[in-house]
Amino acid sequence: MSPAARVHVHRDKDEMARAAAERLVARVAGAQSARGSASVVLTGGRNGNGLLAALAAAPGRDSVDFSRLDVWWGDERFLPEGHPERNVTQAREALLDSVPLDPARVHPMAASDGAYGSDVEAAAAAYESELAAAARPEGPEAAAGVPSFDVLLLGVGPDTHVASLFPGHQGVRETERTVVGVHDSPKPPPLRISLTLPAIRAAREVWLLAAGEDKADAVARALAKADTDAHESQVPAAGARGRDGTLWLLDEAAAAGLPGDLLPPS
Repeated sequence: MSPAARVHVHRDKDEMARAAAERLVARVAGAQSARGSASVVLTGGRNGNGLLAALAAAPGRDSVDFSRLDVWWGDERFLPEGHPERNVTQAREALLDSVPLDPARVHPMAASDGAYGSDVEAAAAAYESELAAAARPEGPEAAAGVPSFDVLLLGVGPDTHVASLFPGHQGVRETERTVVGVHDSPKPPPLRISLTLPAIRAAREVWLLAAGEDKADAVARALAKADTDAHESQVPAAGARGRDGTLWLLDEAAAAGLPGDLLPPS
């Protein structure tokens, strides 16, 4: 049984993004102080990009040594390099192009006009191999074949999807592979690449972001089912949890459907 999820509720999406950015700065700086480097997994969407934009403006961002930060992605739209809808394109615009990252430590997923062409399965297998090559030979994450992510960020969709793991789809039921190709995403584009739940659960901490009233039902359903494996195929967000901790970062609108026992003390 993983540690119980913690819930933090903020006034609105902007306050949530600022608070999440400050928390991420502290978490990354702490990991670097303890182990020399840190590793994060980014998410796209309005809340993931909002966090990155807030981090770009955060007064404490200089406490992070960006040259010792490994950056990965939880999923990607399988589109041409530089396409405005690709998560990496949006992340570069929001933050990455403005900080001194080591290019060798930035790990985007393949584009549809890259080395693997239109073969999304080959692109997924290549990212799985890249993750495995970066995994340490010891530690809890070693068996999963992924690096030891300090923080893995996930947006939560109105249908409870996380990364590109959608309710009822094959990818959310994957138990062996760490990365899968997605062929029939209900959100465009239909072709995507995604980490799987085994890869997500290898992270030290998983942070789930949700803001807006359109996320309230998904948040309530996921937290009601959290840590109950039987429901993951229909409520993927319920299966997203970290080894050491799971944090839900919400605004008041997204938290509106939660019962009192799941809300933090006022």
